[in-house]
Amino acid sequence: MKKIIVIVLLALAVKGNAQSKGIFSKDPIINLENWQKKYVYFGFFLGVNSYDFKIDYKTVGPDIQVDKSVGFNVGLVTNVRLMEYLDLRFEPGLYYANRILHYPPNASFNSSSDAIREVNSTYINFPLLLKFSSLRTGNVRPYLLGGVSANLNLSSNAKSLDDNLEERFRVKTWTTNYELGFGIDIFSEYFIFSPSIRGSFGISDELIRDKDPNSPWTGNIESMKSRAVLINFTFH
Repeated sequence: MKKIIVIVLLALAVKGNAQSKGIFSKDPIINLENWQKKYVYFGFFLGVNSYDFKIDYKTVGPDIQVDKSVGFNVGLVTNVRLMEYLDLRFEPGLYYANRILHYPPNASFNSSSDAIREVNSTYINFPLLLKFSSLRTGNVRPYLLGGVSANLNLSSNAKSLDDNLEERFRVKTWTTNYELGFGIDIFSEYFIFSPSIRGSFGISDELIRDKDPNSPWTGNIESMKSRAVLINFTFH
C-alpha cells in the first residue's frame, strides 16, 4: 500500500513534465527556478505512519509484544530560509496511531483479555526541523532532515483515576522526541512535491504507572518510549 501511494502521488506530481522535457530527462526545462530563494513559504502534507514502543524492563523476563498498524498524518508546513542550503521548518500535524500490547502469561490475570491492552493515540505533533539540501540537479533536489519535536497526546487518559485494574491504560499527555530523515524535492511546473521518510524516537518515558507498584501491567517497566516511521508527501 505504501509503495502504491508513493507511485501514484509521484506520477501526479511529474505528469506535466514527464514528456519530451520531463523532470528526469537529460536537459529538463527548469521549473520554479527562483523558488528556493524565497525567505518564507508554506505548504501541507499527507502521509502514513507506523508507531511502536521501545520498552525497557526492571528485571529480565518475557517481553511485551507490540502489534503495530498503519496510521495517517496530516498537517501544515512553514519553511524559513536561513541560508542557501539550510532551512528551518515547522511542521505541526495530526498523527493517528494504534498499538496493541500483548502481555506474557501472568498469574494475576483473571482472563485472556487482561493480557491485552489497546493503545489508541491521537498526537498533535510540533516538530522543529533543520533541512539540509544538496545542490539542485535539474528539477530534483535531495535533502536531509533533523530536529526535535513535542507530542500532545489527546488520547492519553492521563487525568483518569482508573488504571489497568479497570482496563484503563494511561500514558502521559506530553512527550518529547528527536527526528531524523531524508527526502527529495521534485519541482513541477506549478508546485514542489516532496516525499520524505523519517524516524521519530521518544526521549522521555511516557508510561503512567498503576496505583499498585506490583501491577502486572506496569510494575516491571522501567521506561516506555514511542518510536515511529513517518512517511509524508508534502506539497508547496
